Amino acid sequence: MGRGLVIGVVLVLATLGVAVGVVMRDTEEMGPERSGTMTVASALGGGGSLEGYSRAVAPRPFRFPEDHGPHPDFRTEWWYWTGNLETEDGRAFGYQFTVFRSALAPEKPERASAWGTRQIAMAHFTVTDVSAGRFHVTERYSRAALGLAGAEGSPFHVWVQDWDVRSEGTASTWPMHLRAQGDGVTLDLVMDEGKPPVLQGDRGLSKKGPGQGNASYYYSMTRMPSRGTVSVGGQTVSVKGESWMDREWSTSALGPDLVGWDWFALQLSDGSELMNYQLRGKDGTADPFSAGTWVPPTGESQHLTREDVKLEVLATWKSPRGGEYPSRWRVRVPKLSLDLTVTPKLENQELPVSVRYWEGAVSLEGTREGKPVQGRGYVELTGYADVARRPQDETARSRTP
Repeated sequence: MGRGLVIGVVLVLATLGVAVGVVMRDTEEMGPERSGTMTVASALGGGGSLEGYSRAVAPRPFRFPEDHGPHPDFRTEWWYWTGNLETEDGRAFGYQFTVFRSALAPEKPERASAWGTRQIAMAHFTVTDVSAGRFHVTERYSRAALGLAGAEGSPFHVWVQDWDVRSEGTASTWPMHLRAQGDGVTLDLVMDEGKPPVLQGDRGLSKKGPGQGNASYYYSMTRMPSRGTVSVGGQTVSVKGESWMDREWSTSALGPDLVGWDWFALQLSDGSELMNYQLRGKDGTADPFSAGTWVPPTGESQHLTREDVKLEVLATWKSPRGGEYPSRWRVRVPKLSLDLTVTPKLENQELPVSVRYWEGAVSLEGTREGKPVQGRGYVELTGYADVARRPQDETARSRTP
């Protein structure tokens, strides 16, 4: 979806903005009694003045490779990769790597210090080790000063300290090379372009509410062939699979009546992809601005409305930190004759980070036009956790469900 999680990140980074230089601590897993005090629901409202920032108000031309890079006139932005990987003998991994950029002010302040900046970065890195039943999580913060964090369009490069994704060469954005490590896990991955960019919403304008500028610019790379290595438990293994890249930038927060969302990025065995996000109101119903996209194996993508996608929760999982998440779904798109069952590869893929949420690898099976299909993907769930982790409790941990 709109990786609207970044709205909560705005508050966290704004809180840290005055003092943070680099934060990358490793701590033991947080127990329920150490939960923070900020809820996702309160974070969704944003905070501070939006005056002076650019707004997403109408469709615009997208230009590549420039739009892979930063859009600093907007308040928030994120680069997001997920993927499902396997070894030659079938050992399965999932991963998430996300970099959030947040502007503290629309203009750079006049400061003599080299630490002076109006941009703050946060990054989340997770690895799901399916066969071991373990989920590894690490979070980092940094000022975008002194080369500690930043983003560039051509050649492409986005980084937070030594975590980064960059173009392999200077003549083309592709392939991209991702490197991150934390909590005893290292991912080194090369990603090819695969399918061309998919513009979400109305030609890349993804509306999240009725207000002027209550929208984002949003595109996806829905199937990127990927290869590399995963190191875990002192062992390095070669992997290959497919990744999904989301890019989004905006200024406006979600509306006050929204409490969270359920976002699906699914890659089917017939070569098609389905993206869908369901925005949830306080009464639990799907907001009218919920939407999705169907990407066929070849040809033009198709926009989906709230009414096009039928989402049914089949099971739930209770977090030991509080809150209960959906944990298995039936996803139907009658107009496409698509009927899927989506199941997490591990129940506990919750990130107990600054704004607590669930994001994890899933498998799927079902039918498309009466023919069997399988697949895999990622799901993000926000607004189900009751509290968030305090920013000062930097996280890096693994756990066994």
